[in-house]
Amino acid sequence: MKGLFILLLLLALWMVVDFNFGRIQHKKQHKRKSYPFRESSITLFTSGPELFEDYFAQLKQANSHIHVLFYILKNDAISIDFLSILKEKANEGVEVRLMLDWVGCLKSKRQIKKLLQNSGVELFFSQVPTFPFFFYSSQARNHRKITVIDGKIGYLGGFNVGKEYINLDKKLSPWRDYHLKIQGEGVQDLQDVFLQDWQLAAKVRLQYRDPYFPTLEKGPYRHQIIPSEGIYLEQTFSKLIRQAKKSILIGTPYFIPGKQVFADLQAALKRGVKLEILVPGTADHPLVKEASYPYFRTLIPLGATVFQYQKGFYHAKILMIDDQICDIGTANFDKRSFYLNQEINCYTYDKNYIGETLEVLRYDQSHAKQMNLKDIQSINPWAVFKEYTARALSLFL
Repeated sequence: MKGLFILLLLLALWMVVDFNFGRIQHKKQHKRKSYPFRESSITLFTSGPELFEDYFAQLKQANSHIHVLFYILKNDAISIDFLSILKEKANEGVEVRLMLDWVGCLKSKRQIKKLLQNSGVELFFSQVPTFPFFFYSSQARNHRKITVIDGKIGYLGGFNVGKEYINLDKKLSPWRDYHLKIQGEGVQDLQDVFLQDWQLAAKVRLQYRDPYFPTLEKGPYRHQIIPSEGIYLEQTFSKLIRQAKKSILIGTPYFIPGKQVFADLQAALKRGVKLEILVPGTADHPLVKEASYPYFRTLIPLGATVFQYQKGFYHAKILMIDDQICDIGTANFDKRSFYLNQEINCYTYDKNYIGETLEVLRYDQSHAKQMNLKDIQSINPWAVFKEYTARALSLFL
């Protein structure tokens, strides 16, 4: 027993040292990156079946290249359909590159490799854990979801590929999410982010190739693509929250904010800004609900309104400031997205687009119930234990 205790203590010490030094190296390696303001056509999808009908149709029409990055790709019927399309296009002579997060596809990567063997589809896994900071690198994941087709059509947002995303998971159905289809100037920035990630994973530099960056027409919506590397996202959100004068609307599956953003939200409430937060009523991972409770106990008495979505599972990621700036992307409102994951978000500034998106958000709020402070003030010992555990592990949830 004593030997086991010492072993566990040494393991814990190694993880702490590994994580802290890995974090230092991470910060040194990455710099803030943002792209110019662009003008594009943007379509918002909120339903998996609707999204994948459009997405698969566009993949089938590709003539030059298909570049795809997902965090999760399952080994189920829709995933096999997706891979079959990629294989078919590769057989037609289209360049097809598929990049998946190593941890996100841990359970399915063997089957994926087997299905794509000798298919012509180039497959690489992003963020493969490496030494000397193995634990840290296993936690810093590529959470982006990017598709670029022929350099002219792009997708990004919250959907991955698997049965739950098309409402075939009984517990989490229907799945509610926000995913963008971009046509216009913004596609070049999605392409650039993908190719940079591809260079890290495949050790091949492709950014210089003109066919990947065709001439693009302007669209009606002014926007900006901003990727993050687990470093600057909190600062970006903090700046937006601090400039809010009237309202802040947040939709997220996991509300576990960092210290700075949490302080900014409290300050916004104290200066009279209206804060509304929409989260799922049903959780898809253990402890994520409990991890949010201490924050809600502080924000609700200050005037925040918290809604729990009841019509399935809410997985969308949105931040709207004063009905003038709208962010939709892959980043959750949590510490993992702020401090660990690679993410990509689209910040939009068009009044018409924001008005349409606000209608979607209000519709989702109409299928939610308002959280009461009494709901999260349980004295149940098991609930208290789960909350303390969630607090200790909040960075990794």
